[in-house]
Amino acid sequence: MTRVAAVDCGTNSIRLLIADIDTDTNADAATGQPAPRLTDVVREMRVVRLGQGVDSTGELAPEALERTFAATRDYASLIREHGVAKVRFVATSATRDASNRQVFVDGIRAILGVEPEVITGDEEAALSFAGASSVLPSRGDDPVLVVDLGGGSTEFVLGNAGGVIAARSVDVGCVRMTERHLRSDPPTPEQIAAAEADVDAAISEAARTVPLERATAIVGVAGSVTTITAHALRLPEYSPAAIHGTELDLDAVRKACTELLDMTREERAALPFMHPGRVDVIGAGGLVWRRVLERLADVTAGRITTAVASEHDILDGIALSIS
Repeated sequence: MTRVAAVDCGTNSIRLLIADIDTDTNADAATGQPAPRLTDVVREMRVVRLGQGVDSTGELAPEALERTFAATRDYASLIREHGVAKVRFVATSATRDASNRQVFVDGIRAILGVEPEVITGDEEAALSFAGASSVLPSRGDDPVLVVDLGGGSTEFVLGNAGGVIAARSVDVGCVRMTERHLRSDPPTPEQIAAAEADVDAAISEAARTVPLERATAIVGVAGSVTTITAHALRLPEYSPAAIHGTELDLDAVRKACTELLDMTREERAALPFMHPGRVDVIGAGGLVWRRVLERLADVTAGRITTAVASEHDILDGIALSIS
């Protein structure tokens, strides 16, 4: 048993998982390989909006960097407090795109004492699949599409019990689409149409690498998807236990997406399950998730009629990758 800490620093949020990883487990029934398991000690999430303005400026803003450094200082204290043996810090879309990312890298190293890794989209996709598949029932050889809908990018990864078959990261996400298109409250039909055109082009780009038509099921991960699921379930508060593993009809999920997109900011803020840091970007998250589900229903000729939400994602994948 080893105590590890994983940090996922995305475009909208920075998250920490401190967990005990048990490698002395039974072999996976499908692969015959050891199947490590995580036992959570601490899970934390802070919305720091590191990707503020990156889509238009190409740089990480000083105030966004300071918010991220402040959260990392808090995480460093928790890591020391809980006696962590190994730490892995991963940064994704916003940092990949930023011309001044060395400022970020130097700052994180000074605070945490480890080298932050700015990973590629393909690496992000593989970690997301590993995290989601580690806690969901295996479908054996049947390919499952895991979609990680983030703030700056969305990862499409097709895989089965044997691992990743194909993966692609594309530059659409809830923060990027909000800043680029959805500026009105609520957004106008013209803004929605422009955002949908971007999302459709990105899905087509992903489909050139990932054979979406082979998917037998779809699993959505990350905060936009889980928040949309909370809305579809009409939860009285945000409950990971109620959300994780929930399988809903595509029509119900699309309806929830549309409702969130059409609401005003004030209406979204009043929802009991809504994190304050997601209020202004969840409409764009709904737009992206709705278009992904519609496209998948089309390319699979209606074979896929439901979507699963997972609370376990790249953060779990990072923790599992620590050796």
